Amino acid sequence: MTNLTVVTEFILMGFSTNHNIYILHSVLFFLIYLCALMGNVLIIMITTLDHRLHTPMYFFLKNLSFLDLCLISITAPKSIANSLINDDSISFLGCVSQVFLLLFSASAELLLLTVMSFDRYAAICHPLRYDIIMRRGTCVQAAAVSWLYGGLIALMHTAGTFSLSYCKSNMVYQFFCDIPQLLAISCSENLMREIVPIFINVVLDFCCFIFIIITYVYIFSTVKKIPSTEGQLKAYSTCFPHLVVVVLFLSTGFIAYLKPTSGSPFICDAVISVFYTMMPPTLNPIIYSLRNKAMKMALQMLIRGNLTKK
Repeated sequence: MTNLTVVTEFILMGFSTNHNIYILHSVLFFLIYLCALMGNVLIIMITTLDHRLHTPMYFFLKNLSFLDLCLISITAPKSIANSLINDDSISFLGCVSQVFLLLFSASAELLLLTVMSFDRYAAICHPLRYDIIMRRGTCVQAAAVSWLYGGLIALMHTAGTFSLSYCKSNMVYQFFCDIPQLLAISCSENLMREIVPIFINVVLDFCCFIFIIITYVYIFSTVKKIPSTEGQLKAYSTCFPHLVVVVLFLSTGFIAYLKPTSGSPFICDAVISVFYTMMPPTLNPIIYSLRNKAMKMALQMLIRGNLTKK
């Protein structure tokens, strides 16, 4: 029998052990988190209070904001607190919770972004049938399926990752509990229990990405038929940023989960993780909503207090 020390907590090594880097990291993360928090809370408030925004597009935006808040709140506050108090530890149960909630939010968000691309396709390519295609019941079901899908994917990965043994190093070279880094420090010889779910998830994510690309190809082909150049530019300025966020979200996620990992520090891993855990929740409110004319009007009414009175 070999003497094994069971891991009861993990050490999140983050970006650096240098004190100045710690301070810079906590300040930057705090500013990013504050922007994401303000933007997403505003969207939830506006789309709830303004009855004119009770449409399929804004219903999905509200759901997206909830998921964005969840996604960034899982990692950022803990990382900021660790930097400020100079304590990088996270309990085993805390790590399990972080993995589950992170995967739940990210998976549900990707499927919701896929649904939102179909919503834009229906609105632009089939405007006369839009109300029939995107009925309220259909929208609620689509959102529910997104949340359920996120829960199932998270459960599958969490069960696979934490059914492995952790008995050697407990140092995770990341600012949160990330599956690739946990696999790198596992002392289990057979990692197939988690590698198979990762492969399944990558295939499903790639299918979502292909679906989004196809819907935007149809959208762009319809936009080209708009006689007004101004109308075309307006449509392109709305669609291209959406695609950029989706590509950024998926590409960095694919890189993080598919590239070989090691149990040694590599700053690139942490930087890549920022792009798929913190940037989408920060950019989505700007790209999807706060550039929107109806949202701007509702925001002005909220500031003046007219929205709450109504």
